[in-house]
Amino acid sequence: MTDDRQADIRRAIDAVWRIESARIIASVARLVHDVGIAEELAQDALIAALEQWPADGIPRNAGAWLTAAAKNRAIDYLRRGTLIDRKHEELAREMEGESTMPAPDDTAALEDDIGDDLLRLIFTACHPVLSPDARSALTLKLLGGLSTDEIARAYLTPEPTIAQRIVRAKRSLSDAKVPFEVPRASELPERLSSVLEVLYLIFNEGYSATAGDDWMRPALCEEALRVGRILAGLMPAASEVHGLVALMEIQASRAAARVKPDGEPVLLLEQNRALWDQLLIRRGLAALQRAEALGGALGPYALQAAIAACHARARIADDTDWARIAALYEQLAQITPSPVVELNRAVAVSMAFGPAAGLRIVDVLMREPALRQYHLLPSVRGDFLFKLQRHAEARAEFERAASLTRNERERKLLLDRAAACGP
Repeated sequence: MTDDRQADIRRAIDAVWRIESARIIASVARLVHDVGIAEELAQDALIAALEQWPADGIPRNAGAWLTAAAKNRAIDYLRRGTLIDRKHEELAREMEGESTMPAPDDTAALEDDIGDDLLRLIFTACHPVLSPDARSALTLKLLGGLSTDEIARAYLTPEPTIAQRIVRAKRSLSDAKVPFEVPRASELPERLSSVLEVLYLIFNEGYSATAGDDWMRPALCEEALRVGRILAGLMPAASEVHGLVALMEIQASRAAARVKPDGEPVLLLEQNRALWDQLLIRRGLAALQRAEALGGALGPYALQAAIAACHARARIADDTDWARIAALYEQLAQITPSPVVELNRAVAVSMAFGPAAGLRIVDVLMREPALRQYHLLPSVRGDFLFKLQRHAEARAEFERAASLTRNERERKLLLDRAAACGP
């Protein structure tokens, strides 16, 4: 076989794994009740594909082939465990003069409900017993199908660190005996909020990278959105799931307009809206409509999606309904009060009612300890001061913001804004 042919097959296997791995791991985890072991068995099936497909060709239904191979390994694993347990029982019975009992039929565990399996896997990977970093890494590994190296590069973290984080996460789930199940109704709101938090953390790291040379890491956005869409399909009556999907769809629609060809970031009001992805916007607005149709008060993700929808509906920046955005931020502040929400409200207020109105809110936030090292606070304050012609003060704020950010693209943008204020 030629090197090109081998490379083509390897790429095909990688593509199938990225698409199918979550379903395969979920199916196996239901059998063995341990996500770490399930991933190992699924990886064994992947190795078998790497060995057999180059010679035999890629199966017509590659995902089904991998799933069957992984389940066969799960059955072998269960039978080995059953044999060991049965031998222990036989020894005990011999000592007590008891007869032996036949082993259970392992194949009875193969009845499929892949939707429930995926839901169980999502809730397990995002379990609150894990730290946010561990939840994010494990979710990308199990549900995104990313390799440890890919996750490390996405987060600009050494690969051994990510590998250890994932190993510890799986061990923590096993030690805590976290069941592979959808939480009970009484536990669902708290557990669902953990899942949504993880997905949005992953999306945000891709949308606005906290460190490094790039403004965005699109792969993280894509994986968070993909898992979010799966979750929305599995939980159609959960309005906040649709709200988060709507928010991610609309924000992702701006990706092509957020970065210049040289990698320099473009701020929202300066973006070429013709580059916004209208398909993603339509999908986002439809998801928001589903969240609203379920009735009741909108949750924090649906409210943020409604804010994003105001931008998406405006053909040009001047058409943006800033008064409505300010009102939505006020609603958001009532249900999830935080200094960051208040900072965003200040921006909307300044756009609706003038920079002086926004500055009054920001000046109060300057005393907020949680924002002391948050680079967007001096950045926003600098923008208000610049619009009020207080250029020397604006320059100092932009320079302070530049000193706080860890993203090189953002630092350059802020220093350019400082320079525009004059000496």
